[in-house]
Amino acid sequence: MSKKSIYHKNYTENAYLMNYEKPPKQSIYSNQVYQFKIELLDIFPTIWRRILVPADYNFWDLHVAIQDAMGWMDSHLHHFEIKGKGKREAALVGMPDFYGTGELPEVFPGWEIPMFRYFNDLGVQAKYLYDYGDGWEHTVKLEGYMFREKKVKYPICIGGQRACPPEDCGGISGYHNVIETLNNPFHPDHRDMRIWVGENWDGDKFDKSKVSFYDPYKRWKYAFLEE
Repeated sequence: MSKKSIYHKNYTENAYLMNYEKPPKQSIYSNQVYQFKIELLDIFPTIWRRILVPADYNFWDLHVAIQDAMGWMDSHLHHFEIKGKGKREAALVGMPDFYGTGELPEVFPGWEIPMFRYFNDLGVQAKYLYDYGDGWEHTVKLEGYMFREKKVKYPICIGGQRACPPEDCGGISGYHNVIETLNNPFHPDHRDMRIWVGENWDGDKFDKSKVSFYDPYKRWKYAFLEE
C-alpha cells in the first residue's frame, strides 16, 4: 500500500489531520526567515544543505523543505526529535502512526505544531529521521534568523555539498554499495546500477541553483485530501 493510500484511508478517522496550523499573517514571525543547516549523518564526506525558510512554518512545512533541498522523494515516514530551549523533554514531531500498532514511537502531527515553538533559540538542534527502513538520520540546526528580503521567494537553498543518496538504496551500507559499484566499471552490476540511479547521478555533485521547493500546503492536501 502506498503512503498516499495510507493517508487517504486514515485522514477521515483522525480529525486532527484537518488542523493545518499556521500563525496569523500579521504575527511577529511573518517577516522573518530562519537559517538551517541540515547534515546527513554517518556518511563521509558529509552531505549537507543550508536553507532559509519562513519563520512561520510548521514542522510539516520544514519537513517538505528538507526533502526538497536534500533531494529525497518524500515517500516514507519521518519525524523530528527535538528539545527546544527551556523544554523539559524532547518531543517527536512528524508523521503519526495511523494504524496504532504500537511498533512505532508516538509522534505528534507536524502540521499542527509551529516550527518556532521548539526552534526557539540559536543553536537549537533536532534529529530528523526519514524512512524507518533505510534509517536516514539528519541533524537540523538553527543557525540564524533574519528579516525577509523583498522580492525573494522563500524557502531557498543557499549552500550544500554532494548528492543525496538514491531513494530506497538500503541505508548507509546500501549507499556504499552503490558508490563502489558505480566506481568499478568492471563490476557485474555496474551497468544495471547506473541505469537504476540515473545516467546523470553523481554522488560528488550538488547544484543549489537546481533545488526546487514544492508548496508544502499543496503537498499536504495531495497527501491527505485529494483523490
